[in-house]
Amino acid sequence: MNFPNKNYRWVILAVATFAQASACFFVQGFGAIALNVQSEMGLSNWQIGTLVSAAQLIPLFGLLIAGELLDRYSERFVVGVGTVIVGVSLCCAALANSYTELLMILVLLGFGYSTAQPGGSKSVSNWFQGSQLGFAMGIRQAGLPLGGAMAALLLPFFASQYSVHTAFLVGGLVALFGAILFVLLYKKPEISQGIERKKINLKLAAVSRLSMVTEPAMRKIMVSGASLTASQYAISVFLVLYLYTSVGLDRSTATMMFFVVLGAGIVGRVVLAAWSDHCESGRYYPVMTCLGAVAAILMLLPFLNTKNLLMLSVFMAFTGFFAYGWYGPWVAYIAETAPADRKGFALGMAMTANQLSVVLIPPIIGLSRDSLGTYAYGWGTLAIVSVIVLFTTFNRKQGKLDKRMCN
Repeated sequence: MNFPNKNYRWVILAVATFAQASACFFVQGFGAIALNVQSEMGLSNWQIGTLVSAAQLIPLFGLLIAGELLDRYSERFVVGVGTVIVGVSLCCAALANSYTELLMILVLLGFGYSTAQPGGSKSVSNWFQGSQLGFAMGIRQAGLPLGGAMAALLLPFFASQYSVHTAFLVGGLVALFGAILFVLLYKKPEISQGIERKKINLKLAAVSRLSMVTEPAMRKIMVSGASLTASQYAISVFLVLYLYTSVGLDRSTATMMFFVVLGAGIVGRVVLAAWSDHCESGRYYPVMTCLGAVAAILMLLPFLNTKNLLMLSVFMAFTGFFAYGWYGPWVAYIAETAPADRKGFALGMAMTANQLSVVLIPPIIGLSRDSLGTYAYGWGTLAIVSVIVLFTTFNRKQGKLDKRMCN
């Protein structure tokens, strides 16, 4: 069935968002069953953080590879195969009998997970331009907290009623379904076919590509993304544990609060990205706003000492809106400033910096909790980093990646 480009872009947006949600379903929803995994497998906070880092280890290098593949091959192939790897890995995790086996399987999962973010972002940016780019990218990036929110509703049920291994299996089946849907429905816009042939013939030295990191705009992108990712993943992995062990909420209430965070994150990614389409100060201004808001949230989090559901819900909604919402305008900023023929590589490079935070932060936060008996030092450190990044990346000029670096 053929669709006109103008209308089919909404199909692309929907399928790319669902594919993102499916690929991120388990990884983003892991925090909802962290208590179950910890008790069932007898793990420490450090080991819980390491499990998340294991799934994100390969993307440290894989994102750059995925970005280059996206500049040479179809998003259908790259994203489809990657999401299949995620699904198969999680199905194998359902058979793991020890922490070590689970750790190794989650490392393999990272091979496929590397394609989810840059692949989906590039597929949407190919179909949307100008004033609709931020809005569309925000919807697409909402797939990450959407997947986490779906997981927060479903995974605790399967983990409690059956086992954490059943929850792994469910995560794998969801990823496989998302991969199949993306492969069946995705296609390139007609206007990009000539551009794609040109990209395949380009022979660029690795040093020329990597020289993009010397651009002020790219450095700003990478530093801000790494900082906000650190805060986001610390909240994603340890918020339920924190609310349960430090605030004193029961498991179901703590998980419900995490669902509120993710739900607000979905709204934040769309609203903040749409704002970036019309923000007179440029797309990066909403990112700076999120840096400031996240710093305030993390400073207040150690003093959260109430079981009032209304107050908790408002605080969690504020947390999710900014701690997750920043990604929409951030990735739209990359898609708009990067040269068209190097967009995939630019996305991969920027997201590699984020992955460094994802790999390092959860184990560090978990270790600080195990060693010092509190999460307060971890939250406070991340707040200070957010403030430093806010002031060091502040620039009234939007900035663009220099196309000469990509020729």
